[in-house]
Amino acid sequence: MDVNRLDLLRELAERGSVTAVAEATGRTPSAVSQQLKVLEREAGMPLTERVGRGVVLTSAGHALARSATEVAIALERANALWDEFRNHPSGEVTLLTFPTIGAALLPSVLADLRSVAGLVVRATDLDPEWAEFPELTNEFDIVLAHTMPGELPWGGRGLRALPLLTEPLDVGMPADHRLAGRAHVTPADVVDETWLGVPSGYPFERILHAIEQAAGARIEIGQRFSDMRIVEAFIEAGHGIALVPRHTSGALPEGLVLKPLRGVASVRQIFALVRPDVAERLAVRTVLDVLVDRAARLERAHRDEPFA
Repeated sequence: MDVNRLDLLRELAERGSVTAVAEATGRTPSAVSQQLKVLEREAGMPLTERVGRGVVLTSAGHALARSATEVAIALERANALWDEFRNHPSGEVTLLTFPTIGAALLPSVLADLRSVAGLVVRATDLDPEWAEFPELTNEFDIVLAHTMPGELPWGGRGLRALPLLTEPLDVGMPADHRLAGRAHVTPADVVDETWLGVPSGYPFERILHAIEQAAGARIEIGQRFSDMRIVEAFIEAGHGIALVPRHTSGALPEGLVLKPLRGVASVRQIFALVRPDVAERLAVRTVLDVLVDRAARLERAHRDEPFA
């Protein structure tokens, strides 16, 4: 069987439609369908079946798609062994980050990688809903993702999830707020405040629900933003309080202080997500090693940091 056709079957299993596979691989839908039909003849049994206007994999198709993943991993592993033999982790690595970890981590990561000749990292940012992170590994070699403890939206997807950071989420408030003198705050302290929330479906929303449950009252959301810089500006201006990441927010405005939240789990976990075949590439492993190192340094630097 042709490796390229096997890869198209794997793409169909992951992306769910011929149109999506065509867009991702730079082909027309008819060209993708034709190649899948050739693969079906080579396999000697139906690999897809039509459902409505689209196609889905048969049980045989799913089995062969899993084999295609194993083939892709083996090929990348062979390439990686050759790169290691040459001691040359060259090539381009694409990386997707969400804004806060990108600002806190990537400048130092890319600085560390400058000395690796022939290695190019192309990074961009996006702040998706938590359920969208796994799909983005089809477009990028490395996807930096965050979630709440106990929530693994990429579970069962066959992705490699490399833990980078466990980060507390504190309550950000104006420096002259009535609670600003506290060492910490509880759900009962903050449930009656006006909150600056996140768009529905974003991970931080679960902590607000936990505060409501612990305090036995509803939280009032004044505004919703995904950009932490906007959130911090609104806090400083007195428009509400909000959850603010402790390690990755950077230099806080002078008029804003952070207070640890006690009584509910208020942390997020940050991972690097990689497809298993992509994870075999020496260039990708080199970038991941530096990400892990820099994340550990960031966590150590804030471990004993005093609060305002």
